[in-house]
Amino acid sequence: MTAFDWDGRVVRYPADRARRYRESGEWSDLPISARLHESALRQGDRPALITAEGVLTYRELDERTDRIAAGLRSLGLRRLDPVLFQSTNRTAIVLAWYGCLKAGLVPVATLAQHRMHEIGHISRKVGAAAHLVEAGLGFDLVAFARQVAEGHPTLRTVLTVGAAEGTHRIEDLGAGIDPARARAFVESVEAETDPQDVAVFQLSGGTTGVPKVIPRIHAEYWNNALLYAQALGWDAGTRLAHLIPVIHNAGISCALHAAHSVGATLVLANPDHVAAFALMAEHGVTDVLIGHGHYQALRSAEFDAVLPTVRRTVLSGAKVPPDVFRRVDDGETRWAGQMFGMSEGMFLASRAGDPEALRTTTVGTPIAPSDEVRILEPGTETEVPDGAVGELCCRGPYTIPGYFDAPEHNAIAFTSDGFYRTGDLAAVHVVDGRRHVSIEGRIKDLINRGGEKVNAEEVEVLLMKHPDVAIASVVAMPDARLGEKACAFLVSATGQTLTMPEVQRHLDGLGVAKFKWPERLVWVPELPKTNVGKIDKKRLRAEAAAPLAAGPTPRGAGA
Repeated sequence: MTAFDWDGRVVRYPADRARRYRESGEWSDLPISARLHESALRQGDRPALITAEGVLTYRELDERTDRIAAGLRSLGLRRLDPVLFQSTNRTAIVLAWYGCLKAGLVPVATLAQHRMHEIGHISRKVGAAAHLVEAGLGFDLVAFARQVAEGHPTLRTVLTVGAAEGTHRIEDLGAGIDPARARAFVESVEAETDPQDVAVFQLSGGTTGVPKVIPRIHAEYWNNALLYAQALGWDAGTRLAHLIPVIHNAGISCALHAAHSVGATLVLANPDHVAAFALMAEHGVTDVLIGHGHYQALRSAEFDAVLPTVRRTVLSGAKVPPDVFRRVDDGETRWAGQMFGMSEGMFLASRAGDPEALRTTTVGTPIAPSDEVRILEPGTETEVPDGAVGELCCRGPYTIPGYFDAPEHNAIAFTSDGFYRTGDLAAVHVVDGRRHVSIEGRIKDLINRGGEKVNAEEVEVLLMKHPDVAIASVVAMPDARLGEKACAFLVSATGQTLTMPEVQRHLDGLGVAKFKWPERLVWVPELPKTNVGKIDKKRLRAEAAAPLAAGPTPRGAGA
């Protein structure tokens, strides 16, 4: 069967590479739903998922998601219909994820913080047919989903985690369907699925405008997670903790699919580290993935309760402070390493045999045998020598060959022979014949706020929509907890300088996700320029990083 090509908007892997990845075993001929079922058959009554709401065994997870899949189809949703996901880390969101995959639907991994600016664009781009939201949050996502659906050309169904009037509650879907009939339905969907069908739409951090859409296919997406789990030595005895959003590539590939691909138990918490660490301690986690937004939390007394059972900690998102590394690596029973990954595919990770010097200074080595890494002079296709800094570029069995419906961007985001330009500065360090990669900065003008990438240019354009803002330049400023926050340098168009609440109301009115809002404003008469007349962002970053001068906070400044 030929893979559905979304009217030519999905870039396919070249035939020779696809053949090579199949022959190597790095690609699978089975859909993701079949891979989960295989794990469930092997693991039976072993715990698959633990949340604050309770425990699900592999058998329960498999059977409940079969029924949800059949229930989703009974609503009139069709194979390959995209479904927007907006929820926190709940048991039901995991049920919904696998239920959608088993129904042949395509989850679209948006964030609970996204608003109309992002959701309005993405939902139309992919032709979303359903919108899954969590009820009962501070921001009324149910009302928001109904607002998105007004006048929408394809969106016709609102699904909820938790109860909400007039919607379809995920927890109830398929409850009355016979398990054998539900299993037969899922198997019929799997028989229709081509390995190169789109399984999931992930989102990029974005380099201009709203996030780019990243198509991940059945052939590679589960195996991406499996290779990651194997690289870290996980198995059925692993109890893995995850506390950043699960409906995100890191959450799916490094936690949900990774754990279930090897029969491990996923302990899924929410970002509040006090509650998360208590849940982790209660259930004796052995492994944990910590993004740099939680580095500070590792220093807390609450983490003491987790330390007795943790044996491996994977750190990601920023350079690791020495004291944080020592907190989770005692050289004996506890081991720490780093990883680097992206929704576009490439993962690198430290390995058990790597010496401490490499685990503290590099993000490790690629996880798949067919992964290819090149370090190029930025803007060229010329490789730099090992040890020199250049742009990290990659190609491999799970690195996408192109963004969805973005031919102009693809022309500059990939080299002529298909290597993805990550926009990250990196260097290769060869030790005992193995190529370890260190991350040395970014070419792309992104702000890494607790793992969420904020595009500076996008926020600048939005700020300048206000009549009082003539010019805006947004840069990263250091933050002890999140790694980076956004600082906006502004030039007034009218002589009026807006306060932080006024700027926040402006962005809220445009439907912009809160994590993109600047957290400090600096009003200046003019922006500094380089010798060639460009805004001197290097100088602005230095000014943003400098301690605030003593004295009253200027009008319009905020932290």
